[in-house]
Amino acid sequence: MTARLKEKYTTEVFPALMEKFQYHNVMEVPKLEKITINMGLGEAKDNPKILESAVEELAIISGQKPVVTKSRKSIANFKIREGMPIGTKVTLRGERMFEFADKFFNIALPRVRDFKGVSRNSFDGRGNYALGVKEQLIFPEIEYDKIDKIKGMDIVFTTTAKTDEEAMALLELLGMPFTR
Repeated sequence: MTARLKEKYTTEVFPALMEKFQYHNVMEVPKLEKITINMGLGEAKDNPKILESAVEELAIISGQKPVVTKSRKSIANFKIREGMPIGTKVTLRGERMFEFADKFFNIALPRVRDFKGVSRNSFDGRGNYALGVKEQLIFPEIEYDKIDKIKGMDIVFTTTAKTDEEAMALLELLGMPFTR
């Protein structure tokens, strides 16, 4: 059974992009390469339980076990030593990526308070889109009673698009709700 969004990509999005940008080769058509979800937890240096709960929540949200990220160098002002655990991240590809994107576009984003759409200005110039989420409660798998602290996360959509215009068209056709 394939992901609903992957099916939509092959049947609707792919031909629409082919027609819109007049590609001569099917390999030129942009596609979603990976989705990276990152939770930076500066307070993990004081309270290691926060890191454990973040890993658990990110695993529930993404459906994949996250990796604990460690600091690369010591920073005295932040009381961080080299090698200290300071966050967690997960990289989604293939079926899990499409499942997460579908859930994110259709269920999680509409649950954001006063949601009017995501910004069109968060592209990096190379066809990748990054956005921040202020709380993990927008995901339906997270139970409000079981969280100890509200944590935000950064989500990066990496595409094979050459320009931001192509990437925006791809994400918009996949269902990303951009502001008008």
